Amino acid sequence: MKGVACLAALLIAAAPASAADRPDLSGFWNLNMDPGFNDPKQADPALIAKLPPDTVLLADSGVAEYPKGEFGGLKLKPEARAAAEKWQPEDEMTLSRVCAAPSTIYTEQGPFPFEIVQTPTLIVFRYEYFDQVRLIFMDGRKHLPSDAPHSKVGDSIGHWEGDELVIDTTNFAPATITNNGLDHSENVHLVERYKLSPDGKTLMATQWFEDPDVLENRGARFIKWKKFPGQHVYPYDCDPSLATEYRQIGNPAPAK
Repeated sequence: MKGVACLAALLIAAAPASAADRPDLSGFWNLNMDPGFNDPKQADPALIAKLPPDTVLLADSGVAEYPKGEFGGLKLKPEARAAAEKWQPEDEMTLSRVCAAPSTIYTEQGPFPFEIVQTPTLIVFRYEYFDQVRLIFMDGRKHLPSDAPHSKVGDSIGHWEGDELVIDTTNFAPATITNNGLDHSENVHLVERYKLSPDGKTLMATQWFEDPDVLENRGARFIKWKKFPGQHVYPYDCDPSLATEYRQIGNPAPAK
């Protein structure tokens, strides 16, 4: 973490004055949980209009999750559907999976905060969820080749379109899309578009993704966060012993 902070500080010091007119997304952001916050009908029309065709807008941001067998309109290819049908919630409580981080596709829609450090050539996202750190390169470079190492945060290249930050990400390691048995492949492609409200207190974004190995259509989410000055993310500290405890006591029965 110290290395990322030092790198960001050096880049800020070398920032050209021409970048001063860019929106500043820096700060601590937490999910906007106002009523209807994850209702696609209340999404920003301008951002939604820029989604590609054949895209279904999911409504699972925050704590909401689809039950087993429901995928919000995503059309699964046969192999992906077969794998999802075999999935059980208990599968997530094994030693190999209980502390396995998701990819950005699922991380950013969850109910955990994150921090942004912004410079003209590098933007850093630090997510509280599983302590993930993501680097968005803004220096005009190209994506890494497909045979380069893949990771849960992928290879992210960003640019500005007016006052909107657009991020294109490839080279993901396989991980969940909806946390109910539907996983994307290493060939998934993610595009995000971030937009700051006029008062600077709300950050809005769309993410859309396509995966030729798993999906027959594209999926998208609309997400909003509120700014909380002076706050910071906390260590996630996932403990694998949770899986052992789960095997010993089982899934607690719901309260009556």
